[in-house]
Amino acid sequence: MKHNHTLRNVRQLSRPYRVTNGRKFHLADVDPGDTGELTSEDKPRAREALQAGIELLSEMQDRLFAQNRWSVLIVIQAMDAAGKDSAITHVMSGVNPQGCEVSSFKTPSTEELNHDFLWRCSKRVPERGRIGIFNRSYYEEVLVVRVHPELVEGERLPDAHAGAKLWKQRYKDIRGFERYLTDNGTLIRKIYLHVSRDEQKRRFLERLGNPEKFWKFSAADVRERRYWKEYMAAYEDAIRATATPEAPWYVVPADNKWFTRIVISSAIIDALASIDVDYPKVTGAKIKEFAAAKRALLAEGKVRR
Repeated sequence: MKHNHTLRNVRQLSRPYRVTNGRKFHLADVDPGDTGELTSEDKPRAREALQAGIELLSEMQDRLFAQNRWSVLIVIQAMDAAGKDSAITHVMSGVNPQGCEVSSFKTPSTEELNHDFLWRCSKRVPERGRIGIFNRSYYEEVLVVRVHPELVEGERLPDAHAGAKLWKQRYKDIRGFERYLTDNGTLIRKIYLHVSRDEQKRRFLERLGNPEKFWKFSAADVRERRYWKEYMAAYEDAIRATATPEAPWYVVPADNKWFTRIVISSAIIDALASIDVDYPKVTGAKIKEFAAAKRALLAEGKVRR
């Protein structure tokens, strides 16, 4: 593959934030304002790195599509205003739309509540050769539903399955689901954008001060800030329970969007590099067939317009 030097450099950016074994993970150990070895003065260099990552990701996605053996699922979770939407827009800007699909999961519908908690997301798992991005996901069922356990009542679970063991059972189900997908050729990477409470407040106020951003704001977002500690505990527990070598989490500092984006780009590129995507090799009878097709085309002479 071209850009081997760039590939090595880009892959390294996300490594410090990868969690493959959650037993020793503590969310408090991750500073939302961290920018690695970069400072605000390095923003121009970061933009160049992001652009290089976008170009590299475009090339690798083209190989993934042509190879048609693996699919890639990127799960993105975060508190409100952490920058999920803008990160997806920037990082995936160079990818062929035919090979990438973003699925956003909001409040479950009545139909979705009539199925198991993995049902609505399992329908959106990407097919071979494609990248799928989940903007929120089945992890909401161990995050917002855990912070607001009254929501469990709306799922109408049998009494025997709705008790105190529910969360451990769901972690187990998620690990099993992700293992199943991995065994069947879907590479999974999960990204949590770790924004601080102060930065979230600043971004909310920025939205409220700009009429063009009113559509992004909901009063419910402010109400959810009351449960900040509960959400942080739920995120920590979920990451600790579901981080595995085959489906790792990346806990990405999110107070500085310019840094967040290059880390996300790095994580996706690192994932694609791990499966050695490449164009299919053409040998033997196919080469002869193509040669015959070329001779036939050349024999046609000049094409009339």
